[in-house]
Amino acid sequence: MSFACSYEVPADEQLYRRVKSEIGEEQPSGLIVHLVVKSEGGLRHIGVWESEDHWARFRDGRVRPAVGRVLAAAGIPDAPPPPDEQVLDVVDVLTRA
Repeated sequence: MSFACSYEVPADEQLYRRVKSEIGEEQPSGLIVHLVVKSEGGLRHIGVWESEDHWARFRDGRVRPAVGRVLAAAGIPDAPPPPDEQVLDVVDVLTRA
C-alpha cells in the first residue's frame, strides 16, 4: 500500500526553488507523486510514495541536507525543527501513464 503525507513549511516559491535545485534532478526512488501548493503559512507539500521507508530515506538523505545548505548560504546556520508531517490515509492514487 502507498504511503502519503503532507506538511507545511514557512517558505516562499523562491526558497522552494533553491532547495529543489540543491536536491538535484535525480528522481527519488519510490516517489509516485509530489505536489506543492501555496498555503496561508507558506507552502504545503503533499507526497505519495511506494512506502514510508522510501519517503524517510529521501527526506533524511536529500531533503533535510539540502534545506540545511540553502539556509546556511542565506546566513541561517541552525536549521529549524522539521515540520510536522501529517500521514494521509490513501484510498487510491491515479497518475497519468
